[in-house]
Amino acid sequence: MSEELLIRREGIAGVISLNRPKAIHALTLGMCQAMTATLAEWADDPDIKVVMIDHAEGRGFCSGGDINLLRRSALEDGGTAGREFFFDEYRLNHQLFTYEKPVVSFMDGITMGGGVGISQPAKYRVATENTRFAMPETGIGLFPDVGGGWYLSRLDGRVGQFLALTGARLDGSECLWAALASHYLPSETLPEAKQRIAAGHEIGGVLAALAVTPPEPRIAAHGAAIRKHFAADELESVLASLESDDGEWAVRELATLRTKSPQACKVALRQLAESARLETFAQNMAMEYRIGSRVLTLPDFAEGVRAVIVDKDNAPQWNPDTPEHVTDEMLDAIFAPLPAEEEWKPI
Repeated sequence: MSEELLIRREGIAGVISLNRPKAIHALTLGMCQAMTATLAEWADDPDIKVVMIDHAEGRGFCSGGDINLLRRSALEDGGTAGREFFFDEYRLNHQLFTYEKPVVSFMDGITMGGGVGISQPAKYRVATENTRFAMPETGIGLFPDVGGGWYLSRLDGRVGQFLALTGARLDGSECLWAALASHYLPSETLPEAKQRIAAGHEIGGVLAALAVTPPEPRIAAHGAAIRKHFAADELESVLASLESDDGEWAVRELATLRTKSPQACKVALRQLAESARLETFAQNMAMEYRIGSRVLTLPDFAEGVRAVIVDKDNAPQWNPDTPEHVTDEMLDAIFAPLPAEEEWKPI
């Protein structure tokens, strides 16, 4: 058992606790592989009736994947190690999505990127007052992967497109409003919830009994504006719509979008549009692997990570630097099928 994961049995439950507090429990390749092996073992164990995924000490559920590994791979080995990480991480995402036993994820803290990928497949997704949910990948030249295309494209009111482009952070009440969480519980009740579930009580009943009415979700006030301004699948149209509105919210969101990678934004919009037409989650993950295997080595990813995480100057020099310079031909190349032997496949 990896020390990066705390894996244990409690009553009828198998519990996986992420344990990299200094990295806000970001996922490594080893963690993904260990989780996959554990889930496969528990799938055949009649004593395990439910799986719970949470985090050990610290302020976040899971801040994402191993970004530094991905950047080193892009700069040093042509993306080989990064593609291996994506391949196995996406297998874990799909394994959770198709898991036959109920999964409960406790998003009690920062839930971003890779953390979204291991919490959204769960039937029961618990938010708290500590939840901070985001898919901030357009800020580092990546895209909302780990199944983001599937989940975000299926949210009502173009909220998914808004989240994918802006990287907006939602709190727990907003996650419940957007249907990204199934229940909202005060964080102090989580130990009791886990204890009751492990003791064999019906999961939905336990969570409903401990749930409380959350604060008014702030995003709800902007629902109509999101639906209007983020209606198009073309980035230029979204920007033009926001430019036509001199309200405080639209001005702020436009300024935010101006800081994001134009390439990443266009990739995300196309990703969500295409995912909405797909029939299976596996098809979505194969598409996302094609995207990931390519954008990993394009200039914006290494530059975005440099600006946000390495040098922290928050002044990325995007290439291409405007939406108009990101052509349909560039996007076609990013989304094109891989050679048959390189395509992503589920376990």
